[in-house]
Amino acid sequence: MSLTSILSAEAIENAVKEFQAPESFSFKKFFQLCGLSSKSPKEVKDVFQILDSDNSGYIEEAELKFFLQRFVPGARTLTDTECKGFLSAADDDNDGKIGVEEFLTMVQS
Repeated sequence: MSLTSILSAEAIENAVKEFQAPESFSFKKFFQLCGLSSKSPKEVKDVFQILDSDNSGYIEEAELKFFLQRFVPGARTLTDTECKGFLSAADDDNDGKIGVEEFLTMVQS
């Protein structure tokens, strides 16, 4: 499964382009621009599985750094500040990582 089987390639590209500048990333706006916030819970969970590159069942801070690159190879990495902000916004149980239900809640918020 690929991200483009769930989201349009054009929407993904436009969303990534929007956040080319360091410290500009907004997960809410990104999820809206790429179309993920309007997808079904199953589709959001499928995207989570793709983003969970080590298949641990969680998206850890190290994986968040490469978040945009999972959508478009060659995109910039997220800064440490962006990663920490993303993590703290989603990590409801404060275990230092984002689980699938936390990701779903974040995308749908």
